[in-house]
Amino acid sequence: MTSFGYNVLGFGSGAPPSPVDFDLAGFLVIAGGGSGGPYGGGGGAGGYRSSFNSEASGGDGSAESALTLATHTDYTFTIGAGGAGGASGGSGKNDGVNSVMATITSIGGGGGATGFGDSETADGGNNGGSGGGQAYAQGSAGQGTANQGKNGGNGIYTFWSFPSGGGGGASSNGSNASGSNSGAGGGGRASTITGSAVTRAGGGGGGVPQGGNYSGGNVGAGGSGGGGAGGKGSSTAAVSGSVNTGGGGGAAGYDSSDFGFNGAGGSGVIIIKLPDGITFSAGAGLTSSGTTGVVTVTAGTGTVRFS
Repeated sequence: MTSFGYNVLGFGSGAPPSPVDFDLAGFLVIAGGGSGGPYGGGGGAGGYRSSFNSEASGGDGSAESALTLATHTDYTFTIGAGGAGGASGGSGKNDGVNSVMATITSIGGGGGATGFGDSETADGGNNGGSGGGQAYAQGSAGQGTANQGKNGGNGIYTFWSFPSGGGGGASSNGSNASGSNSGAGGGGRASTITGSAVTRAGGGGGGVPQGGNYSGGNVGAGGSGGGGAGGKGSSTAAVSGSVNTGGGGGAAGYDSSDFGFNGAGGSGVIIIKLPDGITFSAGAGLTSSGTTGVVTVTAGTGTVRFS
């Protein structure tokens, strides 16, 4: 505009807003669970990290410190997929994928050990957020990541039942095989960040053989919090981990001539609780619900901002 014959400039107009630091009121970050063994041990749950309301993280971890972020700043969020299932023929265990929230990374669950095949004597459950279960005493059980998850259970080399261990969960180890029965997945952990207690990140159950010379006992149950049960023979299918829980997949069975199909791991999830006055926005590639209060991100990878 013009005043007294001089042009007056609008200084500051169009300048980007300055970032302002704030602390999240809480977060829960869970990675994808590992698949069950194509015959053998259950899949380990995805790593579990929590800062909300003094609620413990996975493994032996306590609640994490509040996370400081800033408004008008780009952050990367990634929801880890579960390890792929549907494999048959004694190969095809798969780890879950990490979930990432800014500087917080939860580790994908370890795939369950594979029974039979050229590498069976050395093949164990994979390490991960929680470890994959051992296949009837071949190789070793997978180990969980400190403060994120627990270890897989052990199997037993017993003719003709060959029971296997369950995958580790967020709060407890996968169960060891007992007698002719395969071990259950380890238990998950409950969080109240959404307003009610929900248990997530349970381990997958071990599979058992049935048919011909093989006479397995009970399959391993899925761990509380989305873990999938193991399969029996080739006709009773293993169960996949539940979506957005990070649950481990159940292991497949075997019937002396054919394998069942292993269960996939469940996908992970990110849940955050925002302080009053802060708004969340997700970029392309992410699936989310909520913009204030409690925000849940259920799929994809992309950039988020707070204002």
